[in-house]
Amino acid sequence: MKNTKIIKNRSFFFLISFLFFTNLLSLKTFKKVDIQDIRISGSELFSRNDLVSNSSLKLPIQLIFVNTSFLEKELKKNLSLKNVSVNRELFPFGLKVHVKTRTPIAYGERILNDEKILGFIDKDGIFINKQNVDEKNLNKFTIQVFGWKEKFRKILSEIFIAIENYELEIIKITFSSEGFLTIEEKDLNTIFLGLKPNLINYQLQIINNLKNEFKKNSFSKKIDNIDLTNPDKPKIKVFKP
Repeated sequence: MKNTKIIKNRSFFFLISFLFFTNLLSLKTFKKVDIQDIRISGSELFSRNDLVSNSSLKLPIQLIFVNTSFLEKELKKNLSLKNVSVNRELFPFGLKVHVKTRTPIAYGERILNDEKILGFIDKDGIFINKQNVDEKNLNKFTIQVFGWKEKFRKILSEIFIAIENYELEIIKITFSSEGFLTIEEKDLNTIFLGLKPNLINYQLQIINNLKNEFKKNSFSKKIDNIDLTNPDKPKIKVFKP
């Protein structure tokens, strides 16, 4: 009889505790998040104000109504992030934001609304605004990219892969407003690649082969420019003596 009473008392205690905890969670869920309730990890470059001003998040807002997936997409795009995760947390209360920044490998320039915007490019061809990079920790880059647009990302990525795999020393990559691609290689000088992005890998292989061949006889010193707009019929212009 005594044991039965103890079991009943314990069950009642656990029930009360469960109801209290459930009620507490419910209250916390509907509590409003403000800017001081945002915690950032992964980088010291961004502040709480940066996160709010680069998203559609309107504070204060009830925790349960924060659309974390949409917020992640906004921050990743607007802050040029490699990745970002946003989690709602009850203990401690608030939003936990973990960011992973991109690593630049080239200087970049883009035109937006007829205005030149300076920044950087990462290995995936993503443009990173200057304010989204900690320039104190950057080394000087040897590559410059001009005329960046979103649609050129894949081409740039292919060029950066070729630089890693071949012995190319590309120092300038330029896209015209129409998308005509021109590169400058340290030994081969100006190379016209044209308007056919589907040919880029083939063109880069030819450039590598030409460089290796010309190194044998120092012919590259005579080159003014190379036209590879039709890679099956390369045209090489040399300096006139």
